[in-house]
Amino acid sequence: MKTKPEQSEDGDAKRQKLTELFASYNDDEEEEGNVRDGGGGTIINNGGMAENNHHELQQEDDDDEEEEEDRVGQWRRGRAIEVRRDCPYLDTVNRQVLDFDFEKFCSVSLSNLNVYACLVCGKYYQGRGQKSHAYTHSLEAGHHVYINLRTEKVYCLPDGYEVSDPSLDDIRHVLNPRHCSWMPLLMIPANYRFSRGQVGQIDQNRQWSRSLDGSDYLPGMVGLNNIKETDFVNVTIQSLMRVTPLRNFFLIPENYANCKSQLVLRYGELTRKIWHARNFKGQVSPHEFLQAVMKASKKRFRIGSQSDPVEFMSWLLNTLHGDLKSGKKSRSIIHQCFQGELEVAKEIHSKYIGEKNENGDGGTEVGKVIMETSKMPFLMLGLDLPPPPLFKDIMEKNIIPQVPLFNIMKKFDGETVTEVVRPLIARMRYRVTKLPQYLILHMRRFTKNNFFVEKNPTLVNFPVKNLELKDYIPLPARNENEKMRSKYDLIANIVHDGKPGEGSYRVFVQRKSEELWYEMQDLHVSETLPQMVALSEAYMQIYEQQQ
Repeated sequence: MKTKPEQSEDGDAKRQKLTELFASYNDDEEEEGNVRDGGGGTIINNGGMAENNHHELQQEDDDDEEEEEDRVGQWRRGRAIEVRRDCPYLDTVNRQVLDFDFEKFCSVSLSNLNVYACLVCGKYYQGRGQKSHAYTHSLEAGHHVYINLRTEKVYCLPDGYEVSDPSLDDIRHVLNPRHCSWMPLLMIPANYRFSRGQVGQIDQNRQWSRSLDGSDYLPGMVGLNNIKETDFVNVTIQSLMRVTPLRNFFLIPENYANCKSQLVLRYGELTRKIWHARNFKGQVSPHEFLQAVMKASKKRFRIGSQSDPVEFMSWLLNTLHGDLKSGKKSRSIIHQCFQGELEVAKEIHSKYIGEKNENGDGGTEVGKVIMETSKMPFLMLGLDLPPPPLFKDIMEKNIIPQVPLFNIMKKFDGETVTEVVRPLIARMRYRVTKLPQYLILHMRRFTKNNFFVEKNPTLVNFPVKNLELKDYIPLPARNENEKMRSKYDLIANIVHDGKPGEGSYRVFVQRKSEELWYEMQDLHVSETLPQMVALSEAYMQIYEQQQ
């Protein structure tokens, strides 16, 4: 048995140990539920590690330890963080170096838990307790103002008090975009969110915004950083930003608040940043979204490796749909915008040897035709380009082959036969039975063989406005007295430049507020003429149904 002085010394050591435990990475708003008092005697620290003191300490010291835990727990719950408005270090905040587009990881420990951004140098550090990296940085570098990247609260270190000053609201709005472009910043509360009515009026806004460096930019028309061969992602994102229902859905975080998919959350955050009117700079880096894409696709699409925007668009829409649909609901905002329906008639020719005749003659080859008709949904339609001529004379070498869009759309008239060889040799006929609100078309320019990838340079002549499909594709009416809407307007056109596997992608998009066209290639954004859109080598297009 221990004497009373020895027990007292052990109690002091335990008390000091518990105090150090709670002092490290000291965050009241995040550690509020991390300390439990009571008979269990379990303490959970910031790293999520539980220490069961019942098995580690001797039996005779259990009562003393429980009392110490009770005292520390009461002290933690009863302690209040001082809130001040007269912080003397606010003039050291440097908005020029703040960049919240990258992943929220501590620059020292590489942890994503309890991360703060230094508002003086822009670096990320973990915690704000006396043994945290942010606390150490405040002493070593003399940087005193930090913002919690999750709670958006601002603190002064090493003093430890919370700073409440309206002049910091613009930083909070850049960290988490939440307001519409035409609202004055001083009229926006800190907890403001996009409302459905205001989101619906975004396309009517013609106001330009100004970044910190004095350059002007258009909300929704900002450039995207090409981190490394990620132009296929940039053109896909810029195209989807023109789809009004999809954009409006992701501008309101409450629509997908219950979704746990990081891809959905990062796509929504990227959407809000692109359409944010109070950015510190006129460009956005999709770094966090790309990290979510790499993880969700198991590195099928990754930074540093060029990919096909058609494949990425198909994967992204299907993955977002799978993550957004809830238990009983089989439809999502993705299917509401892009899903149509095809009727597929398959004609399979099978051959077999007939039975031998009575005189012993050999059997004859008999053909059998199997017809199958089915309906299948689609998110995009693939169009086959006619092959370019193999042999050209001197004059034809300077001529680029062209084909009207309506000619290659005949594939879906229900009569044109398409030969397929996989999985079986068959003759296919396609007929559109339901048109989507937004029609995605992609021209199959690239063909692969055993040796190389070949690009078809044929230009497709397409209308920018009033694409009437019913004149070329037979469309059934929904009801006898109701006609199917079959007239479309182009809103996005993705173009491939250069050789297959080596070229780059750019996109033409329309700004609805002024009906102007813009050419976008990574950070390059410039106004262009509609005639230039029609002269490009279209690779993938998005058409909007006229209402």
